[in-house]
Amino acid sequence: MTSSHLWPKLRIVIVGHVDHGKSTLVGRLFHDTGSLPEGKLETIQAVCERRGMPFEWAFLMDALQAERDQGVTIDTAQIQFHTEARDYVIIDAPGHKEFLKNMVTGAASSEAALLLIDAEEGVREQSYRHGYLLHLLGVRQVAVLVNKMDLVGYSADRFGAVAEQYRGYLGSLGVEPMGFIPISAREGDNIVVRSKVMPWYQGPTVVKALDHFVSEPGQADRPLRLPIQDVYKFDQRRILAGRIESGKLAVGDTLLFSPSNKTAKIRSIEAWSVPEQPAEALAGQSVGITLDEQIFVERGEVASHADQPPIESNVFRGRLFWLGKKPLAVGNRYTLKLSTGETEVAVQSIERVIDTGDLSSGPADVVERNAVAEVVLRTRGLLALDEHRNNPATGRFVLVEDFVPVGGGIISMEGYPDQRESITRRATNITAVGHTVSREARVLRNGHKGGVLWFTGLSGAGKSTLALALEARLFAKGFHVYVLDGDNVRDGLNANLGFSPEDRAENIRRVGEVAGLFADAGFVVISSFISPYRADRERAREAAGGSFHEVYIEAPLDLCEQRDPKGLYRRARTGEIPEFTGISSPYEPPDNPDLVVRTDLLGVEECLSELAAYVERAFAPDN
Repeated sequence: MTSSHLWPKLRIVIVGHVDHGKSTLVGRLFHDTGSLPEGKLETIQAVCERRGMPFEWAFLMDALQAERDQGVTIDTAQIQFHTEARDYVIIDAPGHKEFLKNMVTGAASSEAALLLIDAEEGVREQSYRHGYLLHLLGVRQVAVLVNKMDLVGYSADRFGAVAEQYRGYLGSLGVEPMGFIPISAREGDNIVVRSKVMPWYQGPTVVKALDHFVSEPGQADRPLRLPIQDVYKFDQRRILAGRIESGKLAVGDTLLFSPSNKTAKIRSIEAWSVPEQPAEALAGQSVGITLDEQIFVERGEVASHADQPPIESNVFRGRLFWLGKKPLAVGNRYTLKLSTGETEVAVQSIERVIDTGDLSSGPADVVERNAVAEVVLRTRGLLALDEHRNNPATGRFVLVEDFVPVGGGIISMEGYPDQRESITRRATNITAVGHTVSREARVLRNGHKGGVLWFTGLSGAGKSTLALALEARLFAKGFHVYVLDGDNVRDGLNANLGFSPEDRAENIRRVGEVAGLFADAGFVVISSFISPYRADRERAREAAGGSFHEVYIEAPLDLCEQRDPKGLYRRARTGEIPEFTGISSPYEPPDNPDLVVRTDLLGVEECLSELAAYVERAFAPDN
């Protein structure tokens, strides 16, 4: 089940506005480099003669009958191509607006791009959109070909104007093009041989530019990622099959499977009709492996080495290109395809929609077709994933609705933690011990139930003020009550934690466990933390059993900034405090809190009365 192909070819995508000459360019490249299969040119010429139409180089690429009839490329076509320097796989992607999803498919698997612009028509809307999509999909090596120079009299001024306009746009994206090349694909100028009618251009030809592209850092040098595609049973063996997207593995390696977090050693790498079984395999190979123990692993899990695992999370940011006929909206659910896995995902929020023309952005309630947006997506269970910048192969995703791809994008975890540490239980020699003092006895002694009153909300919403005031009021009424907040846990229990997303998640995990113990001891424990992530609050709820009460201390961001008692928002706005909730880090409001206290509408005493009344009801002995 091994493959001998290790991505030896550089993958190039060719993009551009419809009719800007992509297929013509590829046909010309084929012919002028001698890469054309024997008899192919003659076949196309004969077809053109039978149809009474002039010969077109584009017909060498447009192999589909529908494309010849319509004169438009409607699908990606992959061709093997070679120069004296190396081999290539060139992907000719459609430029028409309706076929952008195929262009996305082609660009997603490419290492470099040739982007065509018609010298006569100039930079068009699709030119901007294609440039942004290349940026979105992480294609950083781009050469811009200004085509059809024969239609503008091979004018150096016209070439300069087009190049200058588009260079500025790519620069605003942070993309430095490897060069601008004036060409005529139809006439063969500057494709393989330098043009004699454009002596003012002294740069490389298209072929030379291709040969200057460099392959991405070897996928084998990245951390191991083996998404499991299927599990086969042969005799007594269970063979796990999939393609190694990055890294390498060898017999005897211990693999970690995410998100189930099971581990086992590789017993063998399976192959057929070979003198001996391979001992190792590399990125790009499709493999089948057996393990030294029969653990249950299913399609969609990702195998890695334990010291470099993927991220585990049920929420992430997606830089998304939307292709669906129906708009994407908050609350919509789709099928998420990530590596070999599929799961249901909900749109938690639309952060902003981006205008690919001028790169302006702003809030929106929906994402319309062919728009680019930054969204937050959430699943029920944990996913194994990587940030696209760290591992593109496991950092890209596709959204599907009614079995049709409707969007695709790349993953960012900005502001969100890796939840792996929060769910990992390392101690295995622990035995639960029951208390001789029952919960009922504590309720009878204290006169109230124990439980957790979990205050969540933005900084400045009033959590600490209300928590301390409520503690005093309940204590005066005879409640066993205690406040947990940053002041009394950050100096002791959590003194070793910083403020990264992972440290903040661990901070809340520990607080949740301590709060659960207080509740079990019969206390009304008031936890006052921003606790911005829903996943962390859900773990705190689990730790407290059935005695958890989520209280949303709600106030809008602008009001919290106006209050800003410690000057934290001001410092966050200036960049002095990174990862500040509400500014540079997300806050996820509760979905269905037990109580909402609006500090923007009510005074402190009114809020206290509302909170105290809730405690009297919810923590009453007979409730």
